[in-house]
Amino acid sequence: AIALDPLYAMAYRVLAVTHRMDVWLGTSPSVTSSRDNCLTLLERAISLDPAYAEAYSEMAFSLTELGQHEQAVATAERAVMLQPNSATAHAMLAHALRFSGRPDQAIFEYHKAIRLNPIPPAFYYFGLADAYNWTDQFEEAIRWGQKAIQKSPDAYLPHLILTVVYSRAGMEYKARRQAAQVMRTNPKYNLVAHERRATHKNKASFFEALRRAGLK
Repeated sequence: AIALDPLYAMAYRVLAVTHRMDVWLGTSPSVTSSRDNCLTLLERAISLDPAYAEAYSEMAFSLTELGQHEQAVATAERAVMLQPNSATAHAMLAHALRFSGRPDQAIFEYHKAIRLNPIPPAFYYFGLADAYNWTDQFEEAIRWGQKAIQKSPDAYLPHLILTVVYSRAGMEYKARRQAAQVMRTNPKYNLVAHERRATHKNKASFFEALRRAGLK
């Protein structure tokens, strides 16, 4: 697509996300190169279309992965300003706020996203569950975590988040059962490797909860 139209911003955004998925799927020969390529392509998309909200949202997601939380939040806020009725823009802002240690604000943005898209992807639900978790509202966290699992029963991240919720809520038996579902849906899950690349502000408590549930 870029070869056919080198000024087409969307093509750069989509290619950027492909490089990110290379990292997520463990198929990248160089994580650093893939992340650099992703950022470079998103910058190109934004330079071609400075009003391209989706590109700012994807940039915010990438900056969160790199632990650049304040810049991620500012970039996600720019996307919302450009496209205030975009559920995705609000969800990406919620994601950036959640990882930056601002769960109360994340809850507000996730609910906005769900209002704008009442049949959302599972990551809205498990993101909201995680945000409620860090405000110690465990009943709400469990409710939204279960909705995420109903939406995507074979995805491991909803099970992982609910494992953390149960563990932090003191529900040890349920946490261990949920941890077994993490391993069912992702038999190669490795807590040490995950912890090494995680950038969540509540990282220490997050992985402590997973260890208590028996994951390693």
